[in-house]
Amino acid sequence: MSALHSEHLTPAAYEVARVRQAFPILAQRIYGKPLVYLDSAATSQKPQAVIEAMSRFFLEENANVHRGVHYLAERATQAYEQARAKVRHFLNAEQAEEIVFVRGTTEAVNLVAQTYGKSQLQAGDEVLISAMEHHSNLVPWQMLCEQTGARLRVAPIDDVGTLRLDELERLIGPRTKLVAVSHVSNVLGTLNPIRRIVELAHARGAAVLVDGAQAVPHLRVDVRALGCDFYALSGHKMYGPTGIGVLYGRRELLEAMPPYQGGGDMILSVSFAKTLYAKPPQRFEAGTPNMAGAIGLGAAIDFLGELGLEAIAAHEQDVLAYAQQALAAVPGLRLIGTAQGKVGVLSFVLEGIHPHDIGTILDREGIAIRTGHHCAQPLMQRFGVAATARASLGCYSSVQDIDALLAGLARVRELFK
Repeated sequence: MSALHSEHLTPAAYEVARVRQAFPILAQRIYGKPLVYLDSAATSQKPQAVIEAMSRFFLEENANVHRGVHYLAERATQAYEQARAKVRHFLNAEQAEEIVFVRGTTEAVNLVAQTYGKSQLQAGDEVLISAMEHHSNLVPWQMLCEQTGARLRVAPIDDVGTLRLDELERLIGPRTKLVAVSHVSNVLGTLNPIRRIVELAHARGAAVLVDGAQAVPHLRVDVRALGCDFYALSGHKMYGPTGIGVLYGRRELLEAMPPYQGGGDMILSVSFAKTLYAKPPQRFEAGTPNMAGAIGLGAAIDFLGELGLEAIAAHEQDVLAYAQQALAAVPGLRLIGTAQGKVGVLSFVLEGIHPHDIGTILDREGIAIRTGHHCAQPLMQRFGVAATARASLGCYSSVQDIDALLAGLARVRELFK
């Protein structure tokens, strides 16, 4: 049972101290100092409810799914499919059959590239992405273009990190078969206008895949309202376990796509002469799935429902506004990505100090941030930096965390005088 209950927590009374109590890891000390966790964009921490749900599965229900007639197998299958139903509701997909369990966003994008993409693209066709994409929504399309002779095109962004919609519209041409774009940038925090992008792409006959890894922890996602053809997410970004993710795909597209991998549970029948494949989603879930991961993801969805995504978003926006104002006043600090309406990601550089040095010094103060290129090297090049330091927020982040970050940065600057 979660430590939080929706009747006690509303958008008007978001008690971050109580939210933090649901995350056991946050109570520890690092180098003798309280942990300040500002790396949720890399992976979020896990609430007790998720940990307990996964432990309970192994203690009480562990068996392989879809294959056994014994009691444990039936209970495991029921729990696994209940998790799929929770994801369907979370994304407002029309049917549970549109929800495919994968390892994460990376596998979801690769699945679409190597099934839908490979079956649709020919030499001379085009895939359009944006300049802010994570490598996971870039490299699979490069690989597909190399395999098919298609061309990869890139929609630019402006100096504050906003996607140039006019340029994206111009680049969608008669040979564009797919537009693949992040819902929220993992470096900039930019929130892209997905509904408008979908409208532009569909008007030219192109399908749209959305990388939603950084969006689902922060805002309510409705795939039917967005109108996208595919939506990918990772459980570990949204307070669930690692090794589990989701590909949403419109059913008619999934049914027309060939399998991604061969093996058990994705077949109707097998002979040495021919194999008949199962319908989606089983067609794309070859082998024994990550059952505990799916159940943990379902528990994370329940947890988010109890907090309320609107309450989380309002709280994070308050902390983000406080952080942006405070960081802008730090001498020599440059924020990378200042688009209007962004979510809780703060990438920055300090004049004369390498981001890795910033991260190392902050770590000794108990402060966890991310440093490096964040799997977005072309985006780093766009802003003329090799790397940034990145502080990212979660439902448990507080203004006290930001105050600790500011004190830590003062320590960094003092050491580099």
